[in-house]
Amino acid sequence: MHIQTVKAAYRRYARVYDALFGPVLQPGRKAVVKALGCRPGERVLEVGVGTGLSLPLYPPHTRVTGIDVSTEMLDKARARVENRRLANVEALLEMNAEEMTFPDASFDKVVAMYVVSVVERPARLLEELHRVCRPQGEIFIVNHLRSDNPLLGAVEKSLARFSDKLGFRPDFALRDLVDGSEQVSEVARINLLWKVLRLRNGIAHPRLATSCAPRPSGDRAAR
Repeated sequence: MHIQTVKAAYRRYARVYDALFGPVLQPGRKAVVKALGCRPGERVLEVGVGTGLSLPLYPPHTRVTGIDVSTEMLDKARARVENRRLANVEALLEMNAEEMTFPDASFDKVVAMYVVSVVERPARLLEELHRVCRPQGEIFIVNHLRSDNPLLGAVEKSLARFSDKLGFRPDFALRDLVDGSEQVSEVARINLLWKVLRLRNGIAHPRLATSCAPRPSGDRAAR
């Protein structure tokens, strides 16, 4: 989906997003924040932070940065941070997840909630998630994936033509995101619609892992 289409969709949703999608998607938010197992001082990037519904779920000792392409959604997220006094939220930035401006290996863990079926280039998004995550850090993806059930799969395919109105691709398949070289360490089902994918950084994309990897101890000693 083109970024302008996504922005237009979430501009329409912004006022009613919490009421329409808050309760439906909250189980996924809770599941992934719990799975993160955040330790004190860790930095977490949430891609597609939206109105910030997940932000109060993070432990206060975890430093959180959120990005989104929607100005209207971010305005609501910033109000939530202020109203809830979430001091551990370091920044909420308007940014394209396919072209993030963060330096390599900026975060200990990266979370993408309900994003991969929205972006124009899912594979490019995944590269960026790996790039900004530290070597051996973890990446968590929460999303709807096309059902293996023939009947449900047919329904999802029929809804695909309404993707621009819905704001996401209902027929998004796992192979649209990863190929045979991608190693997904865990896939857990939240419910009939949503799944959590867990990836260990530095395994799936050797090129990115090499560019972000720490120097050998001898090199550090020589500096």
